[in-house]
Amino acid sequence: MAKFSALLDACTLVPISLADTFLSLAEAGLYRPLWSKRILEEAELAVKRIHPELPPEAVERRMAEMQDFFDDANVTNWEVLGNDVSLPDPNDVHVLAAAIQGRADVIVTFNVKDFPKDELQRFGIDVQTPDEFLLNQLDLDPDEVLGCLARQAEALKDPPVQLRELLDGLEKLKIQGFTSVARKLLWRVQ
Repeated sequence: MAKFSALLDACTLVPISLADTFLSLAEAGLYRPLWSKRILEEAELAVKRIHPELPPEAVERRMAEMQDFFDDANVTNWEVLGNDVSLPDPNDVHVLAAAIQGRADVIVTFNVKDFPKDELQRFGIDVQTPDEFLLNQLDLDPDEVLGCLARQAEALKDPPVQLRELLDGLEKLKIQGFTSVARKLLWRVQ
């Protein structure tokens, strides 16, 4: 059976807690994540720039571990589609090309304005903000999503993080709709 697939733009992989949320939902089998080598390179450079306190090899190791764990997530040969798509920002063409080549159902990005729906509809692809995507996942399987969040919070040891604190952190990343609904459902995991 084909699994719903989401191409994660680099901007969604840079905030570590948000990336961990996306990856834990994928690990639980709620969707299939997709990215390209270029997307991971962009994310890696951004994390290194935003978090200079992190050892560069730790960031590189994280990206390599993501690729190893989700070994079918990497979309290749997207370059052949570069001339077939047009976007307001030419720097985003590679994201749409990877989504097409990977047969993504949706592109998840903070930059939805750079992905006009009429252009994406030609290829049967939707675009959603991280908040919209996570809300949809929560609506489809609230118990599994909340369980993933609880396990994500439990895994954080240095410093320890409670589930409510994890949601507070996601809210600061403009994931307000999802965190608001998730807070109302916390009774399911407590």
